Amino acid sequence: MLEFYSAQITNLALHKIGNKSKDEHLILSDSELITIDEEGLILKEFFLKPFREREENYFHFDSDKTQAGVLDFADDIFDQKDFIKSSQDIAKHLYDCSRHPHIKPGELFVAHFTNIIIEGEEVDAVGIFKSEIKQHFFKFKNSAQDLLLSIEEGVNANKLDKGCLIFNTNREEGYKLLSLDTNRYDTKYWTEQFLKILPLADNHYFTKSYLKFCHKFAKDVILPAEDKQQEVMFMNKAVNHFAKNDSFEEDAFLRETIDNPQLLPEFHNYKGNEGLKYGIEDVSSFPIVDSAVREARKGIKDIIELDTHFQLKINFTNATVMDRYLEKGWDEEKQMYYYLIYFNEELKK
Repeated sequence: MLEFYSAQITNLALHKIGNKSKDEHLILSDSELITIDEEGLILKEFFLKPFREREENYFHFDSDKTQAGVLDFADDIFDQKDFIKSSQDIAKHLYDCSRHPHIKPGELFVAHFTNIIIEGEEVDAVGIFKSEIKQHFFKFKNSAQDLLLSIEEGVNANKLDKGCLIFNTNREEGYKLLSLDTNRYDTKYWTEQFLKILPLADNHYFTKSYLKFCHKFAKDVILPAEDKQQEVMFMNKAVNHFAKNDSFEEDAFLRETIDNPQLLPEFHNYKGNEGLKYGIEDVSSFPIVDSAVREARKGIKDIIELDTHFQLKINFTNATVMDRYLEKGWDEEKQMYYYLIYFNEELKK
């Protein structure tokens, strides 16, 4: 769990990053950015609010990358070396990575925070934030007789384009960090070329990845072998198993979710072939993280779509409804499949 209430910005630098492939300039500041109290509060909210509103998908630096990068510059800031020089090194590195023609120029903030709480531990953190998208806004000014209007261009204080927070914890494993990018057209440049980060294989990651794997198994194996009803039913049971248990054990999970014994060897074969892609090839037990279950559930469709322009929406909070109240059959006269749904009354909402 993250808490930013007591967080303080102790150092702040601002640089201008152009697109190197277009010969746009890199402008480096030689001194820290000084803010008054109100500006500091607005900037703190601008930097930290997007992370407060996100699910906690943590990453770590890929320490196998031998060339100097953000990992080394974060080390320097945490070791209280020259902050401005470290922030300039970060800006130079980002500029060197800004070679694709789609990459937009923007302002780069580098900040050093203290008093951030992560999982009950108070740590300092390095924040790297880039603003790219400019917007027009109205500015009003009173004169002696009239109210004057001017249109100016600037950055929306409620929308951070790119950012990462590097927490001063798990240093030997490449730190623990969060990353966001609201502009999807150049995500690889930010995460892979500039930050060089990998998903952190913690319990949140295992929970989310295992459910993603199950979703793919349902589509690739259960749907072709059986039908859409069984695919949705499997995912219904899978999500509910994760939602009602504190820890995951694969054998118990399979007993509860797979009714057809012929699909058990198919599951193990599929995991052997696809598990590496999801980082769960050797994972069969772990504590379940509720926030990861909620996040994974958002990406799972709970609808059976029919070619006759009807949709059946299944409530994932009750895993038994499909077994008890939904039947599938074949009508010889119409030469069509049908679903038979049982109910007591129509709910008036």
